[in-house]
Amino acid sequence: MDIKTEMKKRILVGDGAMGTYLYDQGFSESFEALNVRNPDVIRRVHMEYHAAGADVLQTNTYAANRIKLKKYGLEGDAVVINKSGVRLCKEVAGDSAFVMATIGGIKGVQRLDVTKEEIEAAFREQVEALWSEGPDGFMLETFYDLTEALTAIGIIREYTDCPVISQVALGEIGVMQGGIPLREAFAQLKAAGADIVGINCRMGPYHILRSLETLPLQEDLFISAYPNASMPAFDDGRVIFQSNPDYFYEKSQELRAQGVHLIGGCCGTTPEHIAAIAKAVKGSAPVTEKTTVIVTPVEPVPDSSVQLERLDDIVKKEVSVIVELDPPKKLATKKFFEGAQLLHESGAHAVTMADNSLASPRIDNVAMGAMMKTETKARPLLHVGCRDRNLIGLQSQLLGIHALGIQDVLAITGDPTKVGDFPGAASVYDVNSFELISLMKEMNEGRSFSGKSLGEKTSFTVAAAFNPNVRSLDRAVKRLEKKITAGADYFITQPVYDVDKFKETYEAIKHLPTPMYVGIMPLVSSRNAEFLHNEVPGITLTDDVRKRMAACGDDREKAAREGIEIAKSLIDEAVKYFNGIYLITPFLRYDVTAELTTYIRNATTHEIQN
Repeated sequence: MDIKTEMKKRILVGDGAMGTYLYDQGFSESFEALNVRNPDVIRRVHMEYHAAGADVLQTNTYAANRIKLKKYGLEGDAVVINKSGVRLCKEVAGDSAFVMATIGGIKGVQRLDVTKEEIEAAFREQVEALWSEGPDGFMLETFYDLTEALTAIGIIREYTDCPVISQVALGEIGVMQGGIPLREAFAQLKAAGADIVGINCRMGPYHILRSLETLPLQEDLFISAYPNASMPAFDDGRVIFQSNPDYFYEKSQELRAQGVHLIGGCCGTTPEHIAAIAKAVKGSAPVTEKTTVIVTPVEPVPDSSVQLERLDDIVKKEVSVIVELDPPKKLATKKFFEGAQLLHESGAHAVTMADNSLASPRIDNVAMGAMMKTETKARPLLHVGCRDRNLIGLQSQLLGIHALGIQDVLAITGDPTKVGDFPGAASVYDVNSFELISLMKEMNEGRSFSGKSLGEKTSFTVAAAFNPNVRSLDRAVKRLEKKITAGADYFITQPVYDVDKFKETYEAIKHLPTPMYVGIMPLVSSRNAEFLHNEVPGITLTDDVRKRMAACGDDREKAAREGIEIAKSLIDEAVKYFNGIYLITPFLRYDVTAELTTYIRNATTHEIQN
């Protein structure tokens, strides 16, 4: 019995959720590990779905890859968990249901610190283990990343020509991440070797129907749909879904009318949902015609006007200075704006504002950036960190930055909360700086994080951070290269206090096309120097600099002048190799960085004239 042959004759019914069904019954940790630890539980769930009318049973192996199992310390058990999953499913299916070996997507929108090679190796190990137990085919489900799905299909096809169902998860109706239309995604999956293509998870029946109604029927295209029960909700700390089998009965008939050949359920669905699907469509003939909704062609997304010359272009042709002036911790802002204006008058091309640096709350830098534009002539450059906002908050923040007419941003991961004023606060880190850069570049194409049109392209010039004060500069440069691949337009470094570091850094990065602003932070006291050297991650002072500051004793004015002289000597060396200087203002002492900005502009102008 071949699943494709049966699909030509009748609508097949799939099973429902495994993970959320077990979760509702009080199970936690790794659901896939139950294949080995408590097989009777998994066997019972398969039996319930089969009895409800499922023609297609999935193995309990969705997250049984070594990358996801590592969370539970079970990466070494991946093979046995997968093999057991197929055996249990086959015991229940017998000759009356198809057994599809399930492989879940690994990459999502959230941060994932694994390489492409590690993902491929995890898929290969899982495919080998599953196929060795003789399933009827493979089910790929909840793939947010199209390239990853294509990779998984390619690996399966190295082993077998068995039926493959490849289901993607959509960020928005009809659109995958990266703005890929569903029709295009299905075409690529089919060309790669998928026999059945479909949608699962993330959306309920309504949104999946909306996604399918624009697709015309194709004789050689088999489609599956496994919607969630509903949008998830929370009750007393637990994820819950609507219990709506009657609704599924109705929507299953509509899915059939859209040309779907296999209908099952994903998160939140139960045997009752599958029984409703079976009652509605089981055994009925596939439709041979449908009314396709005509989509009005989307107008090209316009470019937003860019009024300012890009900082990465400026620094390629002349010495450029940007100055960091942290937003104040208290509500008095007069001194801040006085400083921003003075820095502009001194020749700074932009004034940068950190995003709650060192995990200490300050006045929101977006608000300060907007006020800076109205109260001064300074150009704001905003740091955007990953620590304090989830993906929803990050996109909202960036949309707001664009709406305010601010185009300059620095993508940073953000200092951990344990170093700041609220060490017990939660860190979000939905994404890291690499992914944030990439997401901002998506917005520059007029697409949201989930692939939906924004109606307009943002105009962000995206800076990325670089720390040259590391033991292995070569390894740090490789991270730079990854950030360039992600879309970084230029780099801003941590402060440097070693004159020899400028040449060393230049030699290490001179092959890169992306310009760099090197950081210099004037010191104001010996205490300040020792704190930076010993307690601030990423900053290292030389013994000579520390001795010079220590020699000033408690004389604050002398220490401040010495700090400026040290900064000038660093600047003199830095401009031999770099056009970009990034000055960090200490303790709102904008008079210090204004003096240094004037020094740089005068010195380089004199040098150019001569």
